[in-house]
Amino acid sequence: MKSNKYCVIMAGGTGTRFWPLSTKSKPKQFLDILGTGRTLLQQTFDRMIRVCPVENVFIVTNEIYRDVVSQQLPELKDHQILLEPHKKNTAPCIAYANYKIKQLNPDANIVVSPSDHLIQKEDEFIRVINEGLEFTGQTDALLTLGIKPHRPETGYGYIQRNNNDEIPQNENIFKVKTFTEKPNYELARKFFESGEYYWNSGIFLWSLKAITKAFGKYLPEMDKLFKQGQDVYHTDKEQDFISKVYFESNSISIDYGIMEKSENVYVYTSDFGWADLGTWGSLQEFLDTDEKGNSVKGENVMLYDVEDSIIHFPGDKLVVIKGLRDYIIVESENKLIIYNKKDEQEIKEVVEEIKKTKGEDYI
Repeated sequence: MKSNKYCVIMAGGTGTRFWPLSTKSKPKQFLDILGTGRTLLQQTFDRMIRVCPVENVFIVTNEIYRDVVSQQLPELKDHQILLEPHKKNTAPCIAYANYKIKQLNPDANIVVSPSDHLIQKEDEFIRVINEGLEFTGQTDALLTLGIKPHRPETGYGYIQRNNNDEIPQNENIFKVKTFTEKPNYELARKFFESGEYYWNSGIFLWSLKAITKAFGKYLPEMDKLFKQGQDVYHTDKEQDFISKVYFESNSISIDYGIMEKSENVYVYTSDFGWADLGTWGSLQEFLDTDEKGNSVKGENVMLYDVEDSIIHFPGDKLVVIKGLRDYIIVESENKLIIYNKKDEQEIKEVVEEIKKTKGEDYI
C-alpha cells in the first residue's frame, strides 16, 4: 500500500560556526561530529526511515554536495536528491520539494527536518512525529515541534503556546501565540520561568495541500515561480529550470515567510532530547569530558590548568596547553582556531572575514 508519509531533509548549510572542522567543501552535516560512526545527515536519515519508506525521503542540498550525499546515502535514487544552485534560505527549498512530491502524491503528509540536529530519545521522537502527522493529515494545520526548555538559552528561537487553544484530540498540541527570535539572557530567563515558551526546533509537519495553500497566500510570487515547472519535475529539464527559478526567487526563511504570518500554526510541545548542534559550545554538552570539564580529541594532548574547554587535534601531533578556561581550540589541516567559548557566535563573522582577506582555500 502506498504511503502518504514523506520526509524532506534540508542539508544545504555550510556550518560555519563549526569552522575549521566544518568547511564549505564538507560542512558539519556530512561529518561524524559526535563520534558515532554515522554522520549527522546519516543519523537524520536513519530516524526518518522509521517514519516513512526510503523512497519517500528527499534531501535538499547544494549542487556541490551531490556526490557526498550519494556516497553517504546510497539508498537514494537521483531524483530524491534535490540540488539547489544557490543558497536562498528555507522557503525556496521547501517550495521546490513540495512540487517534486506533488507530482508523485498530491495527498502527501510531510515532515521537514534539518540534517544536523541531535535527537537523544529517538523512540519518543518517532512517536511525536507519527502523532503530529496524524494531526496534520486530518486538519489544515501547519505544525512545528516545540522543545521544553531546560535552561534560559539565548541561541534558540522561542514559541509561545496559546493556553486557551488546546486541541481536544491531543493535549500536547496548542495554537501558537507568538514567535520570538533569539532573545537576550534576561528575556530568555523570563521565557524559561513562564512555562509557556518552547524552543523552536525548526522541524515542521504539514499536509502538502495545507503548505501549498499557505505558499499561495503568503508567498504567492515564489509559489508561482515553482509552479511553472509542473511539467519538468522528474525530467531531464528539471535542473535547468531550477537554476532559473532560484536566480529569480527571493531569499527568505519559511519562518518569516509563512509560519509567523499564518493563522493556522500549531505547536506540538515535546521533549525528546533535542539539540541544535549550531556551535562548538552546544556540542560539548554531548561529548565525553575529563574531571576538569575538558572535551579532548587527540592522541598526544597534554593539559595543565585547563578547564571547561574543547580541544580537537588530529592524529598524533604533540600539543601542550596551559592556563586556559572556557576555550575552543581546534585544528584541521592547515587551520587552527583558539577562541573563547563566550564569543563563539562571532566565528561565523570571522569566517566571512577570512574569506575576504585570505581567500576561499581556508574556508
